[in-house]
Amino acid sequence: MKDRRRFSRAQRMTVLAAIVAIAVLINVVQLWLLTATMNAHLGGDRELAAPAAALSAGAFLLVGGLLRYVYRMER
Repeated sequence: MKDRRRFSRAQRMTVLAAIVAIAVLINVVQLWLLTATMNAHLGGDRELAAPAAALSAGAFLLVGGLLRYVYRMER
């Protein structure tokens, strides 16, 4: 059996606040990426769409991983 040390309530709230701050920062970067990509696309630069989509998918997975960590932390 694994002996897992439980976090105190204050420690969980600190970790949760940090995760929320990181998730908000990632979402702001995603919005900036969308804006920059749309601006480039409307300006005629078509090569930027695929790398931007890959970065956006990576950001999505990263935020999903953070959410999964929060759910596992609560168990």
